[in-house]
Amino acid sequence: MAINLIGKAVAATTIILLASTSAHAAFKLDSRFTDNDGDLTADTPTDPAQQVDPDTLIFAYTPVEDPAVYAQVWDGFLKHMEDVTGKKVQFFPVQSNAAQLEAMRAGRLHVAGFNTGSNPIAVACAGFKSFAMMAREDDSFGYEMEIITYPGSGIDKVEDIKGNKMAFTSETSNSGFKAPSALLASEFNMKAGDDFEAVFSGKHDNSILGVANKDYPAAAIANSVLNRMVSRDVIKSDQVSTIYKSQTFPTTGYGFVYNLKPELQEKIKEAFFSFPWEGSTLAEEFSKSGEAKFIPITFKEHWDVIRKIDDANDVSYDCQ
Repeated sequence: MAINLIGKAVAATTIILLASTSAHAAFKLDSRFTDNDGDLTADTPTDPAQQVDPDTLIFAYTPVEDPAVYAQVWDGFLKHMEDVTGKKVQFFPVQSNAAQLEAMRAGRLHVAGFNTGSNPIAVACAGFKSFAMMAREDDSFGYEMEIITYPGSGIDKVEDIKGNKMAFTSETSNSGFKAPSALLASEFNMKAGDDFEAVFSGKHDNSILGVANKDYPAAAIANSVLNRMVSRDVIKSDQVSTIYKSQTFPTTGYGFVYNLKPELQEKIKEAFFSFPWEGSTLAEEFSKSGEAKFIPITFKEHWDVIRKIDDANDVSYDCQ
């Protein structure tokens, strides 16, 4: 079975997540990339003619909630990046994971935060190089996948989802699709199509609002998003209840496209790690889920658990 991650709106390039009954090969990059240092991300071209040094850097945050809200949240950070890099920086309000992936693959996106589940696809197919993640003051990080329902839904435990609808976000999402699919199958012997009807909301906030408004009887979501929505009074905490909570996963990974000029890559890293959080709109928003700074990470180490979840789902990435 092949699931088109780009969707009907994008025809120029297709990135496909292949599900197979056979054991899939180890994670690997698209054939147009090299990985001579073994870090599982694309090497920056050594030929200066193949390196990119744009006048304006395009930045996109993972499409989790209202892009208009997050354009304001990231405004101070992007001004800081302008000061550090000497470049103009423009916020790109992507509407879907697929659009964000396609933009970087096509060279229209330079710096981004890709959500947990999209990171492997972005690395393999778009040349994404992640280097930072938000963390708490004590350097702890991450979020949990929760399966939520609403009071009075008749769903008191995971097994009660059988015969009902369950909302996922998108096929690229770790907490919104891949992790719950693997966990439901391994722990409860439940599969979409056989035991329940899967529907896709597109975003975590859509799934959360759908449950709160009783449109979906259950949904798999990232609790970091849920916590921020409760903090902003988008929903009330008593509108939803949790029936399953996973282990902790890494959160959004921040990075740049592989072919940026090396000096520019270093300046972008400097912008992330030198950003003054205190009193910023970034701190105001993300303190709701505990984050207070950026810490350095590697795709090879910090996304190991996510690649294992993909392995449990028997998926491999084929970039076409």
